[in-house]
Amino acid sequence: MENLSLSVYLVVTPGVLLLDYAGPAEALRMARDMGAPLTLHTCGPLAHVPTSLGTQLAGLTPLPTQLPPNSLVLITGNSHEREDYATPAAQQVVRWLQSAPQADTRLASICSGALLLAMAGQLDGLRCTTHHSLIADLQTLAPTAQVQADQIFVDAGRVLTSAGITTGIDLALYMVEQVAGAALAAQVARRLVMYTRRGPNDPLLSPWLAHRNHMHPAVHRAQDGLAHGLSQDPARRWSLAELAGVACVSPRHLSRLFMQHTGISVLDYQQQLRMARAQELMAHNPSLTQEQLAEACGFGSARDFRRVWARCL
Repeated sequence: MENLSLSVYLVVTPGVLLLDYAGPAEALRMARDMGAPLTLHTCGPLAHVPTSLGTQLAGLTPLPTQLPPNSLVLITGNSHEREDYATPAAQQVVRWLQSAPQADTRLASICSGALLLAMAGQLDGLRCTTHHSLIADLQTLAPTAQVQADQIFVDAGRVLTSAGITTGIDLALYMVEQVAGAALAAQVARRLVMYTRRGPNDPLLSPWLAHRNHMHPAVHRAQDGLAHGLSQDPARRWSLAELAGVACVSPRHLSRLFMQHTGISVLDYQQQLRMARAQELMAHNPSLTQEQLAEACGFGSARDFRRVWARCL
């Protein structure tokens, strides 16, 4: 998937909550400018739509009659969804969602956008979520769906839904990680000054983006070095001295700074990243042995791998 460009269609309807659109759109735009294989399109049932702030979004392209292969349709939320989604424009989007997606099209929603997916029958039987004030509405519209009330976003495979407003940025970072890797997603998060996805109870919280809610440049340099290095050569073992060189501080100073600003040690952080890599490998190849996983993820032995696995997971 890394070599195939993902076409993202951001769909906006009259009354769009501006941050629902602008937050994820900017995260994806930054990722594209940094080299992620993304193309972005903003479309809707109308060429001009009013936003939640009273301003206008203009120059929207029409809803495509046929989506290309490897597309993602991202439905943004609205400020007054109960009234907004009863309009002819919103109902046009519902009909489009029932016919336009192809077999490989992925669907996603920000905030109340999940209600439009539900109206189109796209959430039937799936795990999903939406803004906390709309949980009951979503369950009514999709009675067979497994609506989650305590997660910032849910990946149900073909369909992704987020809890609302700023969590759309969390979802966008997750999608960037999927198409372009954790290192680039971390770079985008850092540029957004949003170093961690929120929600400690979220099972999809990525170790690649965790422990980033600080502002210390030396610690970020070390984290960036690890993320980039492990994405290029997962089996490489990084010494504290090597990371200190990347961070431009002494090893002792890096250890102190890392614990102070992230709450964990350099070793624990590195092991969490290696565990994340192991989980990715197992998801793609469940037949890998512990010895193979240990070697591929930079552990000295299968025994070391099992010990860290038991402690971290």
